[in-house]
Amino acid sequence: MSRVSSTAKRYTGSSYTSHYNSYGSSLTPSLGSYERDKLYLSSSASRFRNYSSSSEPDRGRPIPRTDLLGGRRSESLSRTPAKSYGSGLNGGSGYSSYSYSPAPTSYLSSSPVSSSISLSRRKSVSQSDLTHDLSALRLSETSSGNGLKQSYQSRGTDVSDSYGRARSSYGLSRSSTAQGLVGLRNLGNTCFMNSILQCLSNTQSLRDYCLHNSHCRDLNNNSRTNTALMEEFAKLIQTMWTSSSSEAVSPSEFKTQIQRYAPRFVGYNQQDAQEFLRFLLDGLHNEVNRVTVRPRGNMEDFDHLPDEEKGKKMWAKYLEREDSKIVDLFVGQLKSSLTCSECGYCSTVFDPFWDLSLPIAKKGYGEVSLMDCMRLFTKEDVLDGDEKPTCYRCKARRRCTKKFTVQKFPKILVLHLKRFSEARVRTSKLSTFVNFSMKDLDLREFASDRSSSAVYTLYAVSNHSGTTMGGHYTAYCCNPKNGEWYTYNDSRVTPMSASQVRSSDAYVLFYERAGL
Repeated sequence: MSRVSSTAKRYTGSSYTSHYNSYGSSLTPSLGSYERDKLYLSSSASRFRNYSSSSEPDRGRPIPRTDLLGGRRSESLSRTPAKSYGSGLNGGSGYSSYSYSPAPTSYLSSSPVSSSISLSRRKSVSQSDLTHDLSALRLSETSSGNGLKQSYQSRGTDVSDSYGRARSSYGLSRSSTAQGLVGLRNLGNTCFMNSILQCLSNTQSLRDYCLHNSHCRDLNNNSRTNTALMEEFAKLIQTMWTSSSSEAVSPSEFKTQIQRYAPRFVGYNQQDAQEFLRFLLDGLHNEVNRVTVRPRGNMEDFDHLPDEEKGKKMWAKYLEREDSKIVDLFVGQLKSSLTCSECGYCSTVFDPFWDLSLPIAKKGYGEVSLMDCMRLFTKEDVLDGDEKPTCYRCKARRRCTKKFTVQKFPKILVLHLKRFSEARVRTSKLSTFVNFSMKDLDLREFASDRSSSAVYTLYAVSNHSGTTMGGHYTAYCCNPKNGEWYTYNDSRVTPMSASQVRSSDAYVLFYERAGL
């Protein structure tokens, strides 16, 4: 796995924000411009709208409404492209998307800079996995007409259809230490996908949702909704937890469905693991959304309410449209505050988030910690000069400060370390070692309400080793059955020490809230 396509993670017309934000505040009539500038709040990949340019991609997170009390926001904020330290291996640019993938051009940034840039395809370091399998199998699969990419579907279908009967084998006949220790074959530069799938497979609540077939109750089986992605994902998880640990599973049928949902993943080009995660969670959510008929978006004024109550009201409004097991697990709520430096007026906005993209702090000496990155993410910024918003009370553009806090912590917190930055000449990767807690990660410092439950335990890490020119994804996961850590390197699964989990390759961290 080497260079990847990076896409700004902002989707206009998002199912997660287009109506949710309309409940935000009556203080800002120019709501459309605000929505176009939101970062990382939602992923409406299913709509596949054009991405717009980022106003603050260097922070990789949502920005608050910049016109405090209405009026036109600074044009420079909505139209001026800026550099990003985003998620993609080519920099995660807020305004650039490399179009070597066969995905339609509608997935590209609308910014003029997003012209197609031809990238040479490099083999994943793990591409040898395919050669190894061919040699070991002596082409036996190929001779049967299925090839190395033969589907796990027949086995997965058996597991799915007879899971109730096979449950005894899942729970009794197999050693508990072997459950879930199944590798995934690399189909060709798909280590990014395998890494994320292993992390999700070891997400206990999501795993149980699939193993117990609970997802079947939530499938939106109507004429307008395709549920194949959720069904294949569940089959794959079931297969991974009911197969012998010595067998590697081919995720080819799952790949077929994810690329139908998100055509940017068609073929065998290199991709970014965090982007893949966002598309996948979005697709799964859409197919098990408990809301089948969304209410009409009506404007409600919550600005007279205290912030705590306002946040709860807006969260309830969000759930009226987006309510699924995926939301139950992965979605939290951010509070964005803007304060006018002249009159002191404070405007607050509450927005959902699926993950937090953290800039990596720079230190002249000493190690960088995850808490340093969180503090940089939430630090108070000053909007001045061309960035000054218009204050409704002052009726003029004023210098102001903006601040982010977490209003609602999710059950599963996904933290993305922004290691890839894009310069004018070349893309670079930050190999900074970020020290992170594996137990008792206390994030109450960043909560809007310090009494919030915000203590987390690490259970999975998606790693990227190498450079922007050539690299590979793996996963480190704590098995929820035996509490031991394992390295998942495509088809190979090996035990590891917990002391080895922290490394400079850590890219996406998966935390579970304590007490669940």
